[in-house]
Amino acid sequence: MTTTVAPTIAPYPAADVAAAVARGLARANDRPRPTWDSTRSPQKYAALTRYFRDMAWEHLEKDDLLQASNKAWGLVAETVKDISAQHGGIIHSHRGITEVAAELARLATSYGDAATARWMTGIFQIARDLHTNFYEDDLPDVIVLGGLIQCEELSELLHTRFAVA
Repeated sequence: MTTTVAPTIAPYPAADVAAAVARGLARANDRPRPTWDSTRSPQKYAALTRYFRDMAWEHLEKDDLLQASNKAWGLVAETVKDISAQHGGIIHSHRGITEVAAELARLATSYGDAATARWMTGIFQIARDLHTNFYEDDLPDVIVLGGLIQCEELSELLHTRFAVA
């Protein structure tokens, strides 16, 4: 099977990722992460990422495309929240997720990795389409399956490139 994952490169510098997260939160008008808020820790978001990934596959196996679609979105959303929290930011909204993801793609572009940025934004849109499918119920199983696979690949790439080492 051929995958669509972008070429592997070293993680981006933590200071640059933190600045990208801060820009995304500012664009979304999300407030800075309180240092005392342990309920919004990277560990929580990492656990939720794994949970949504596992649940997406369980729902897909049961042919529950609506839940599988929404859990695939959750996988990506919680990954972005995890990366943000690792770099001192807390996301409170869908817009926050989108803006931080966009800033991470811009960071990749600034390092001359426009192909990765395009790949990231394309798969992020697929994740959003899967989230919409939860409400609209208009995607066939093959599209949900392909989207889930790509959402997993995006989650792995985000952790590889942007997580704190």
